[in-house]
Amino acid sequence: MAEQKKNSIPMQAVEVGRKTVWHLQKMKDEGKKISMVGTAYLDPMFTMMCEKGGVDLVRYTCPGENSAMRAENIKWWTRMQRKMAPNICLNAVMQTQQYADPVTAVKEASEILADGADSVMPMGVTNEVLKAMTDNHIAVYGHVGCLSGWQTARFGGYRRVGKTAEDAMNIFRQAYEYQELGMCGMTIEMTNKEVSTAIAKKLRIPVIQVAAGGDCDGAEMVIFDLLGMMPPEMMAGHAKVYATVLSDVIKGCATYNQEVKENIYPGPEVGWSMDEAELDKFMNELESKY
Repeated sequence: MAEQKKNSIPMQAVEVGRKTVWHLQKMKDEGKKISMVGTAYLDPMFTMMCEKGGVDLVRYTCPGENSAMRAENIKWWTRMQRKMAPNICLNAVMQTQQYADPVTAVKEASEILADGADSVMPMGVTNEVLKAMTDNHIAVYGHVGCLSGWQTARFGGYRRVGKTAEDAMNIFRQAYEYQELGMCGMTIEMTNKEVSTAIAKKLRIPVIQVAAGGDCDGAEMVIFDLLGMMPPEMMAGHAKVYATVLSDVIKGCATYNQEVKENIYPGPEVGWSMDEAELDKFMNELESKY
């Protein structure tokens, strides 16, 4: 019995070394900046790269031809993220129909978390649904400011928000209510520097700016912008290129293609040779019978 107890390993919900929303809150409390990347369907390979580079948090969606497919695939996609990046904090973007009502939201979010996400992002979630989620211990890392996606049509497209004092206070009130209802952190998008900074300072939970600037608790950039994958004319004003992955990959593929065409690759150093005696036997039989 003593030997069995000595060798047993207690169950743990989260592996040692894995970052969670608890760690992000601790970073805010200690005044440390949080780095966040939106991998924009290019995960899980780029999620792994972000983890290797020390990024704290990745926001990811799931590929699919429509929202129904994205909702269906997000749990499998989450498992793929976690397999490639066991320690980074994962924030899964939910499709709107997945949090259409409290019961559906709790069911869908809990399954995503069970498959390896650390938090979920229900864009524009109502207070009623949010409370049901947090009452059931679901970690919600949400969003305020300009909504990203089809929701922007209501406001005339993807544009700056918080230009007036009234608009800025509406954004703050939503962020404050989210915090009081149990949200554990949020991104703030397309607000001005002053409003972004003020909201981040007022709230107890982390506020990460995206296309907003200011002195928030951290910053997010989409992988397309960060790695220089967009044509110059399509680059967003807030984007900053830290690596030119796309051009390097295209150049590598083109060089490989050229070497194959010119019979440079594979060269004599590639592959291995058969035992000479066995080769002679094989060639003799091949030539005599065929």
